[in-house]
Amino acid sequence: CLVGSSSPDAKLWPYFQDGLRRIDYVLTYNVQMPQSTHKQSSKSCLCCRFKREPKIPPAHEDPELAAQEQRLDYHADDQRLRREEFEENLREMGLEMEKEEGTKLPGVGFLKIHAPWDVLCREAEFMKLKMPTTKVYCLESYQKVNMFLQKVTAPLQPKVGENQTENEKHLSYPFSREKQHLMYLILVLSLQILYEQWASYSIFYKYQPIGLVRKYFGEKVGLYFAWLGVYTQMLIPAAIVGVIVFLYGCATVDNNIPSMEVCDERNNITMCPMCDRACSYWKLVTACGTARASHLFDNAATVFFAIFMALWATMFMEHWKRRQMRLNYVWDMTSFEDGEAENVKLTCRDRMPAYMTIITMMIFVTLAIVFGVVLYRVSIMTALHMSSTPTFRTNIRATVKTTAAIINLIIIIIMDEVYGAIARWLTIMEVPKTDKSFEERLIFKTFILKFANAFTPIVYLAFFRGRIIGRPGKYLYVMGSYRMEECAHAGCLMELCIQLCITMLGKQLIQNNLFEIGVPKLKKMLRQRKIDKNHQEELNRTLHRHEKDHFLGPFVGLNPEYMEMIIQFGMVTLFVASFPLAPLFALLNNVIEIRLDAKKFVTELRRPIAVRAKDIGIWYTLLRGISKVAVIVNAFVISFTSDFIPRLVYQHMYSPDGTLHGFVNHTLSYFNVSHFQPGTEPMVPMHLGYKVDVCRYKDYRDPPWSDTPYEFSREFWAILAARLAFVIVFQNVVMLMSDFVDWLIPDIPKDISIQIHKERNLVVELFMKQERGKKYRNTVRDPSPQPLRSRPSSQA
Repeated sequence: CLVGSSSPDAKLWPYFQDGLRRIDYVLTYNVQMPQSTHKQSSKSCLCCRFKREPKIPPAHEDPELAAQEQRLDYHADDQRLRREEFEENLREMGLEMEKEEGTKLPGVGFLKIHAPWDVLCREAEFMKLKMPTTKVYCLESYQKVNMFLQKVTAPLQPKVGENQTENEKHLSYPFSREKQHLMYLILVLSLQILYEQWASYSIFYKYQPIGLVRKYFGEKVGLYFAWLGVYTQMLIPAAIVGVIVFLYGCATVDNNIPSMEVCDERNNITMCPMCDRACSYWKLVTACGTARASHLFDNAATVFFAIFMALWATMFMEHWKRRQMRLNYVWDMTSFEDGEAENVKLTCRDRMPAYMTIITMMIFVTLAIVFGVVLYRVSIMTALHMSSTPTFRTNIRATVKTTAAIINLIIIIIMDEVYGAIARWLTIMEVPKTDKSFEERLIFKTFILKFANAFTPIVYLAFFRGRIIGRPGKYLYVMGSYRMEECAHAGCLMELCIQLCITMLGKQLIQNNLFEIGVPKLKKMLRQRKIDKNHQEELNRTLHRHEKDHFLGPFVGLNPEYMEMIIQFGMVTLFVASFPLAPLFALLNNVIEIRLDAKKFVTELRRPIAVRAKDIGIWYTLLRGISKVAVIVNAFVISFTSDFIPRLVYQHMYSPDGTLHGFVNHTLSYFNVSHFQPGTEPMVPMHLGYKVDVCRYKDYRDPPWSDTPYEFSREFWAILAARLAFVIVFQNVVMLMSDFVDWLIPDIPKDISIQIHKERNLVVELFMKQERGKKYRNTVRDPSPQPLRSRPSSQA
C-alpha cells in the first residue's frame, strides 16, 4: 500500500500511533491476568520456567486450589513465552510491530504488524511474484470477437473500473528491486465496492467482479467464486432442458397408455395383499394417481435428458478448464508453481488403520441407517393398515414415503457433522508433512464419508428396494410384512424422485442457507454478549476497525463451500434421470448462494490470508470422477429402476399391434390365494365385497397352473438381457461421445496461447529497449575522451 503525503489521523484509520506506518496485519490473543506475584523475564527461555521455585500456598489455602492455580499460571507463561518467541522471529524478518493490550476489550490483546516497503520488495522478489509493468498493449484478438458480446452483456456487468479496460493488459514480469521503475503499482482496493457490486442480493442477475475479489481475497478465493459462477451459468441450459422434459411429461400424461390402463376401472384388477394378516386385497385403480405422477419423470424424454446431462457435465468441465486458463493468464499465474513438496511418504502400513476405520465405520453406519428406515417404513405402514380410522388408511404410501424421506434428511444433516469430525481425526492420525497434503487427504476422506451419507438412501431406493422381497406364498419376511418394501406399480422412480427432491431441497434450505446465515449471526451475538451492555454502544462508536473485526467469525477455509457444491453436483448428475427438475432447483439455490457467500466474506468473516493458486486442486478430480460415475448410474436407473426397458421390450416383442396396449396386464403375475401359507392369509378376505380366488402381483413369473409355477418366466430373462444390453450400450456410447467432446475442445483457448507468446516477446523487447536507453543516457552524461589530432602547419 502507498501512503499519501498527508498523514491521516491515527484514531480514524488503521495506522500505528505515529500515524505514518499502516497496519498490514493484526494478530489477536488472550491476555490472562497473572495469578502469582512472581513474574518472569520476557527474555527467558522456555525451559527456565521449570527451574523456578513453586509458590508455597498459605496455611489457610486449599492445596488443591493452589495447585490448580499454579498449573494455570504455568500454562499462561508457556503461551506467553511461545508468543514472544514468535514475535522475535517476526522482528528478525524485518517486520515492525506494536502491541495493544486490554485498552477497550478486556482480556484481548492485539499485535499490529507493519511490513516496510523493502521487506515487501524482498519477499516479492523471493517469491518471483509477477507484477504489471508500465507497458500496456491491446489484446487485438479480443476486439473483433468481444465487441458484440460487450454490448449485449453491458447491463449484466458490475459497475467497477476494471470492466472498462478489459481489452488492454499490462505486461507482467517477476518483480525485481533493480527494475522497480518499470513496475505499475496498484492502489488499495476499497471493501465498499465489493459490498455494493458483489455482496448485494439486488444485483443477483449481474456477473461477479472476479478481478476485484481476487485482488482483495487472493487467487484461491477468487478461483472458488469464478468456478461457482461458471457452474451456475452452465446450469441455465440444463435447467431449461429439464423443465422441457418435465413439461413434456405433463403434456403426454393423458395419452399415456399404461397409466390409462391403471386408471381404467373396467379392468377390475385385484391385487394381492401388501402384508400378512393385517393387509387385505386392493384394487389396482387406487394406484391411478401414482401411475400418472410417475409418467411425469418416467417417459421417453428421460433417456434423452440423461444423455444430455452426461454431455453437459463434460462441457462444463471443459468450459471451466478454459475459463481457469484465461484467469491464470489475466492474473499472471501461468508460470506459478507451488513450492510445497512432501518428501516423506506414508507407507500402506501407516495408512491402513485410518482406511480400515473408514471402511468399517461406513459399512456399519450405512447399513444401520438403511435398516432403520426400512423398519420405520414397514412398522408405520402396518400400523396404518391395521388402523380402524378411515383417515389413516387413505394415502398410506404417500405418508410413509414423505415421512421416511424427511427422517433420512435429518439423519444426513446430523451425520454430516459427525463424519466431518471423524475425517479430520483420521487425517491427523496420518500426520501429513505439508499443509497441501493435509488438505487433500482431509478433502478426500470428508468427500467419501459425506457422499456416502447423502446418497445411501437414494441408492437403496434406486437399486435395492423391492428386489429381494420374494413373492406371495414364499416371502422374505421383515417384521411380519413381505411386500411392504415393494415399489408402486409404476416402479420405484417416483419414490426415488421424492427422496431426491426432499434431500436436495432440505440440504440447500436447512443445512446450507439457514446454517450459513443463522449460525454465524448466533456466534457473533454470543461474542458480543461477553461485553457489558452499558458500554457496548460506546464501544461501537470508539472501537477501531481491527477491534470491530475481532467480533467477526474466523475463516475456516473453502472446503465446506466446495463440499456443499460437489454434493449438489452429484445430485444434479447422478440420478438426474429420475428428477429432471434438479438442475432448476440447483440454479435457483446457486443464484442465492453466490450473494450469500459474498456477503458472508465481506461482512461476517475476518479477512482470510491471501493464498496463491492456479487451479481448484483436488476438487477438479472429484468432479471428473462424479461425471464419469454419473453415466453408469443413469444407465442403471433407466434400465432397472424405470419401466423404460420393459415397455420397449413389450412393444417390440410381445405387443400384438406394436403399441403399449396390454402392457399393465403383461407386467402382473397370477397367484392362487389357496397357496397362502398358514397364518398369512388376510384377516378380512371379503374387504372388497366379494371372494377372491386369484390375485395379481407385479413380477414376471409363471402362473400357478403352469408346469413351473411361480418360477421366473421367459419374459423375465428377456427383459433382464435387454436391461444389461442397454447398460453396456448406453455407457459406452455416452462415454465415447464425452471423450470426443473432451478431445474436440482444447484446454487452452487459442487467443490465450497467442497472447502468451506475444507477451513473452514484448517483455524481452521492453527490457532490451530499456537497456539500450540506459546505455545511451550514460554515454551522453559521461562521454569518453576523444583523441586530439594535430593541426596542419601553415607552412606545410
